[in-house]
Amino acid sequence: MARILGLAAGAVWLIFTLMAFRAASAGWAADQADVGFWYAVTGVLLGIATLVIVVGTLRHRPSGPRK
Repeated sequence: MARILGLAAGAVWLIFTLMAFRAASAGWAADQADVGFWYAVTGVLLGIATLVIVVGTLRHRPSGPRK
């Protein structure tokens, strides 16, 4: 169950990442370099967080007795 929740959280953060990159693209297209740049930076940071969530979920091994 924890793995499913972790991957679901990763999927939500992936959506946030894609939204930030879409906003960055719109900023660059509107000749607003500062908006495009900072949304791109935000997208990169969100992408790193997404990667950490997914990899951490897949590598996690629960402690306790094994069945």
